[in-house]
Amino acid sequence: MAGTEPRIPMLPEDEARAIGKEVGVPSTMAGLNVFRIMSQHPTLAGVVAKQLAMLLYRGNKLDERLRELIIMRIGWRTGAMYEWTQHWPVSLRIGLTEEETLAVRDPANATCLGAAELAVIAATDDVLDNGAVGEASWQACAEHLASNEERLELVAAICNWNTFSIMLKSLNIPLEDGVAAWPPDGVPSPAAD
Repeated sequence: MAGTEPRIPMLPEDEARAIGKEVGVPSTMAGLNVFRIMSQHPTLAGVVAKQLAMLLYRGNKLDERLRELIIMRIGWRTGAMYEWTQHWPVSLRIGLTEEETLAVRDPANATCLGAAELAVIAATDDVLDNGAVGEASWQACAEHLASNEERLELVAAICNWNTFSIMLKSLNIPLEDGVAAWPPDGVPSPAAD
């Protein structure tokens, strides 16, 4: 995808921010390239932003480390450069180490991840491979996610970021200016275009 033009033109940042303010896109999101494109459909941008905001920081119940591992695994498995690149610093900021985050590339051989982390990665892989969380993965996740809210959010997070991955790739969303792809080492996912 690198070097490919977006399929829908980006609005100027100030215009996207103004639209975002009208439809409830948080200011932290409104200037991002993805929302500069999504703001071409303000209602959609508002709905997507509301869901992202809830799953990221407004009323969420799922442990943020588990959420970021889900996002990074989806970004890696689907080859979604924008998703991986945008969430790399988020993963580090919320307390994942570089080693833990990179472990999503090959979780079967990861020695730094615990049972809860491996369970949500397995659930994510189930959805990517089969369209649903399998029974074994569900039971493994249930051992670590005590509430129904956490379990619901687990599935919602996997579905949300898988959908977002598809959208990012389908629309050819470019990285923000000056941002290097596939941090920290520039190694792209085998699934990347």
